[in-house]
Amino acid sequence: MTLSQLIYNPYTITAVVLLVALVYKLPTLIRAFRNPLLRQVCGLLLAACCVFIFAAPPTIVVVNDITGITNFSGPWVYSLLTGFCASCLLLVIKWRGGTPESIRRARFWVYGGYGTLCAALWILFSLGDHDVERLRDLDTYYATTPYMREMIVLYLLGHTVAVLITSVLLWRWRSHVRGTGWLHAGVVLLSFGYAANILYDVAKLTPVVARWFGRTDLDWMSTDLAPSIAAVVGVLIALGFILPHVGEGITHRWNTRREYWALGPLARTLDSVPASSAPVSLGRFAPLDLRLTQRQTIVRDALRHLAPLLDETLREQIREEYLRTGHTPEAAHAHATAAAITNAVDQLSSTSVENRKPPSRLPADGMDDVIAISRALRKPPRMQAARVPAAAKSESVAP
Repeated sequence: MTLSQLIYNPYTITAVVLLVALVYKLPTLIRAFRNPLLRQVCGLLLAACCVFIFAAPPTIVVVNDITGITNFSGPWVYSLLTGFCASCLLLVIKWRGGTPESIRRARFWVYGGYGTLCAALWILFSLGDHDVERLRDLDTYYATTPYMREMIVLYLLGHTVAVLITSVLLWRWRSHVRGTGWLHAGVVLLSFGYAANILYDVAKLTPVVARWFGRTDLDWMSTDLAPSIAAVVGVLIALGFILPHVGEGITHRWNTRREYWALGPLARTLDSVPASSAPVSLGRFAPLDLRLTQRQTIVRDALRHLAPLLDETLREQIREEYLRTGHTPEAAHAHATAAAITNAVDQLSSTSVENRKPPSRLPADGMDDVIAISRALRKPPRMQAARVPAAAKSESVAP
């Protein structure tokens, strides 16, 4: 096989995709190695990657040459595929949850059943006649050979049972995770991936059965169609496992960046307010989570320092004005508080500590309110319109 054939081989492409997914998961595995579910996901990706690597014709040649046993790669790949099926079943069972007794019982049957299946594959292989090396059509070439025939049918039936059970469990679980965003999307991809595995088994088993009746015109299903289906299945399964993690990470980073940007106007407005302690200087390339935490802390400290200077009368007047112009109560509150904060910052330098009023209520009870206030500062607050009526009122009562 030439280098170009190796690169564009469906098994090779899928092995690369699975390897990328595994490498992406490794940092998380290192940080949370004690998480058994995460270890099993990485183990499953590793098993799937090994299946596609060892199923590629160039690897088959190397393994057969190293062992010195003709077609040794056959039961070896079948065993890897059987182990992968068992890992899939166990992972879905753990994901779905249940009582410890039911999970332990399911684990016993999966390990026992597929462990026995692997042992049977090797026994049948040792009893069969497999002297002619086959790189791509082992299933159809030995479909009528005693013991080899049973080995081929046994691994296909074991794989079919596993993907059927896994597909049913995933489709049932899909309704329970609806509305969970990225997790639901990952489960849907896994469901389609394992359902497509059934097509792989059909493409493999049909020409084998056809061989029993003397037909060889369906061999293309095993040699050409099945590898393409397996490649699609591998990509879907890899995406199904990594999409929830990748999606949640992207969503978290996007929300963090949005909040950091949203707090910018308020942070710049409060820049002249003395801080309770000197903030640590963070570079542009510091982690965004850390920069957001620092900005939230600075804003909170500045608002507490500024609270005694907040003009409640001014804030109420501006709030009423915004309400009269059709704004929602939340928007009116945010704009009025933004105007009161701007006014307090202006008055900060000219007001001594002794002349400050008792502390007013903080301008916000939660960070969502603070973000709304900061967004309101993007436009100049309507302070002058509120000050004019206040000034007129004070003049009307003057003697």
